[in-house]
Amino acid sequence: MSERGKVALIFGVSGQDGGYLSQMLLKHGYEVHGTSRDKELTGFSNLKALGTYQNVVLHSTALNDFRSVLQTISNANPSEIYNLAAQSSVGLSFEQPVETIDSSLNGTLNILEAVRFLRRPIRLYFASSSECFGDTGSLPADEMTSFRPASPYGVAKAAAHWLVANYRNSYDLFACSGILFNHESPLRPLRFVTQKVVHGAIDIASGKASELNLGNLNISRDWGWAPEYVEAMWAMLQQDQPGDYVIATGQSYTLEAFVATAFERLGLDWRKHVVLKKDLLRPTDLHFSVGNPQRAKMVLGWQAQTFMHDVVTKLIDAELQRRDAGPILRPAGRASN
Repeated sequence: MSERGKVALIFGVSGQDGGYLSQMLLKHGYEVHGTSRDKELTGFSNLKALGTYQNVVLHSTALNDFRSVLQTISNANPSEIYNLAAQSSVGLSFEQPVETIDSSLNGTLNILEAVRFLRRPIRLYFASSSECFGDTGSLPADEMTSFRPASPYGVAKAAAHWLVANYRNSYDLFACSGILFNHESPLRPLRFVTQKVVHGAIDIASGKASELNLGNLNISRDWGWAPEYVEAMWAMLQQDQPGDYVIATGQSYTLEAFVATAFERLGLDWRKHVVLKKDLLRPTDLHFSVGNPQRAKMVLGWQAQTFMHDVVTKLIDAELQRRDAGPILRPAGRASN
């Protein structure tokens, strides 16, 4: 499918999702613009890794400055805007709550106001989060599930989510929120536990380390594959009517199962190497999180193709390739849950 003539602006293009989204949009024939706080100082390593750096028009934009946001949107003149820019780590949000809430809420407000002010036919996507739900309990969360965030990150995303809904209803903007559950890729920073597990397991398998320190292994998460999730973002803006969608695999696994799968993939017994540390526990943490993606399947025609065990395999294979450490890889196997 070609979308020649369309222009997309991605706030937060340097992150994991921004990288994969820009790659996908370029393949669809879009002219792609992207922002960072300072384009001269940002390395854009993800865009370079994906081979899209030279094809994205970059802008320096301060999301907390309305004039900066307005100028960027006016200059890029996009038909679609994707707001992916905010502090993205739940764990870090406990250490930096002010920065987390400011970047997510005020940045989103400035984008919405700029779109309203310009009165152009712009379609807007906002990166909401499963963290808005808090602990989902025994039932998968869908678009009608109440929000009960349990972290500064979740609070920020929940507030921005309702702000988008308010602008959609009050000012007739085509604005959508994607409530994305955990989605991983090799572009994830090391501060995310999935990357910590993968890198730690490979370090142990290659003799560079003997143990991996982790916190709570009993948490359960709905883990998907990031390159698939950006397809859902795009699909939301191609609909006749704007709306919000849960994007998830519909399956949840414990962190222990994720760890066991990673170590087994490398021929190791995780119990011999993983050390639980109390100082790695968060002030509050979600015990169970899983999403119900049925609306996305019915309306968008989207459904996840990659589930936890394959996510682990892809992450390990990518890191082994990066390190050129293929010989330590043993035959693949699945951990029991």
